Amino acid sequence: MGIKTLRILGMAVMAFLLVAAGTMACKSTEEDASDERAVALKEGLLDFEGTIKIVCGKYVFVPQVRGFDIVIQGDLDSGSISDLIGKEVKGVGEFTHERPSILVANILEVRGENNEWTPVFKRSEDVVLDDFISIVDRDGFDFLEKLDYSKKEAWEGKEKARVHGKLVEEEGSYKITVLDEKGKLAGKINVDSLTDYAQYYIQKLKLFDEFWFYLNVKDTVEWKTRRRTRELFNADIVFAGLF
Repeated sequence: MGIKTLRILGMAVMAFLLVAAGTMACKSTEEDASDERAVALKEGLLDFEGTIKIVCGKYVFVPQVRGFDIVIQGDLDSGSISDLIGKEVKGVGEFTHERPSILVANILEVRGENNEWTPVFKRSEDVVLDDFISIVDRDGFDFLEKLDYSKKEAWEGKEKARVHGKLVEEEGSYKITVLDEKGKLAGKINVDSLTDYAQYYIQKLKLFDEFWFYLNVKDTVEWKTRRRTRELFNADIVFAGLF
């Protein structure tokens, strides 16, 4: 075997060892990062960063933080939470397995005009989510189907119900319009109030014409008015979603 051949074999062996070492190093780095993520998830803490698009009460939507609704519980160091709309922020949030879709902001910073980060919030109080509706909670809302102004038994006697419809504004008040299987108006539901959580999700779903409304059912509209206007009953919207 010639010297040239030996050199080629030697270089091939060295290249193989370098690739193997690099692969092991990458694997080790990935495992370390995976371990760090696992520790963070176990502790319930998560770093986040992105641009705030929606603020409704204490609920904040950052598209880059997928799968989470961010909650800012408490006042900012200056200004209001709504002042952050359109601003790039970063922070540390806390989540629990009981509310896996909620990320409670512990620390929040805002990027300034000169790209410097300014602290604006540090949580100092317990989170209060009295209007939060979980996926499990949604099972407790009865589906109202085949609505008709002449069949009040469809909703009377129910405290919690859900309908698929469209939120519209008529004469300064909100109503949910529900269509039947033929696409004709089945009835309208008068909206007395909306929780912050419901308004937050309605804003998130603004690209959709219709979605599911979860309601606290209230008074039935008087018969003559039902027959004339197709308004069925009054309700409070507590949540809205695609399912």
